[in-house]
Amino acid sequence: MDATRRLIVLRHAKSDWSDNLPDHERPLAPRGLRDAPNLGRWLGDHGYVPDRVVCSTARRTRETWEHVSGALPGEPPVEYDEDLYGAGPEEFLEAARRIPGDVTTLALVGHEPGVSELTLHLAGYGEDTRLVQAKFPTGAAAVLATADTWADLATARLEAFFRPRD
Repeated sequence: MDATRRLIVLRHAKSDWSDNLPDHERPLAPRGLRDAPNLGRWLGDHGYVPDRVVCSTARRTRETWEHVSGALPGEPPVEYDEDLYGAGPEEFLEAARRIPGDVTTLALVGHEPGVSELTLHLAGYGEDTRLVQAKFPTGAAAVLATADTWADLATARLEAFFRPRD
């Protein structure tokens, strides 16, 4: 596959369940606050810096992106999309398909099970995706390479998978 675009699929970092808050309003837990900047450093160190970001409106995803982006060079434009809260692969693909063609690296920030379903929908269920098949933990990111345009995004190859414990 001659990759011309990268899609970074991020799952929010560990959230806090201690308060009796609605799910949409749960903040990051101390572990999430520690893991998110590490993800940002890993992305930056490996040259995986998005040109554009589409993020769920949930508090934990917004906070995750804030801490990830703080460890990256530059500040890509961010769109907060309520359709990514509880999204499956189709909603994520719809968000990606709205992205202009000149964007070469896109980050989508969301929740399970949608982030793993999207990754496996695009990259398949081969040996290269076995870690994603096993578990897409909080604070993890899959980096996918594709030759497709955003408007026609249908297949990709898993290029890297970051898990906080790594």
